[in-house]
Amino acid sequence: MQRLLLASLVATAAAAAPRRVAVTGAGGQTGQLAFRRMLARRDEFDPIGIVRNAERRDELVEKGVPADNVRIADVTDADEICKALEGCEALLIGSSAKVATLEFDTGVIDPATGRPKLGFPKGQPYEVDWLGQRNQIDAAKKCGCTHIVICSSMGGTDPDHMLNGLGRDDGDPDTKGNILQWKRKAERYLIDSGLTYTIIHPGGLVDKPGGCRELVVGVDDVMVEGEGTNTIPRDDVAETMVQSLRHEAFRNRSFDLRSKLEGDGEATSDFARLLAPLGGRNCDYALGKIPD
Repeated sequence: MQRLLLASLVATAAAAAPRRVAVTGAGGQTGQLAFRRMLARRDEFDPIGIVRNAERRDELVEKGVPADNVRIADVTDADEICKALEGCEALLIGSSAKVATLEFDTGVIDPATGRPKLGFPKGQPYEVDWLGQRNQIDAAKKCGCTHIVICSSMGGTDPDHMLNGLGRDDGDPDTKGNILQWKRKAERYLIDSGLTYTIIHPGGLVDKPGGCRELVVGVDDVMVEGEGTNTIPRDDVAETMVQSLRHEAFRNRSFDLRSKLEGDGEATSDFARLLAPLGGRNCDYALGKIPD
């Protein structure tokens, strides 16, 4: 009888234990928002924010994040990311190559626009969005993570999308730029991995308060006419990433996400029903281009 009671108490405690979830890109924008949202739900989550260096870690700690909840790893280093994921049961991928002007590094001006040239000074999409995400998926599988959520981007069905041209010049190899194509390759790799996945393709990200707009889902880059109608606050994307871990409907789903303008419709609160309008449809990876 005592053994049964002890087993029951252990099982109850295990069921109530907060879930340890890793978040890469936790020193950035959307990834940090998702990380902080889980930190605010300590009864449900025990998040681990993964940042690329000690400077990023110190910035988070100075802003009140517990040091024990931050680990350092470069996502392009397979060994480092594997160590950082130890003990985690799920992973939110918020890391991505970041476009920036090359003005301060090279002084290069784009002759076509007369403006500073854009590039990826801290890592090409091939390195961060493909190899880095592949490293994360492989490490997650090795460490026993059962669910991976990726924050990606709309536009992947169009190989000629303007985002693919950032950081590229005529004659450059495919490993330069092409950010949406390398993201799409990583998404396909995750789908084929056998792990539970949620892939979110947000529209244009805006720095507006979350929780104030009606969210709209779709597949395969269907755009809506009207200024601002294909955008979404970063905070709403972060919340959707977290909610993906909480509801069965998000398991093995790939979808686009945008928001209506504030005041148009009702602010989304029932995330369990968010994907219902899709009727089970997922994004079609036969569309667009996935590099070899």
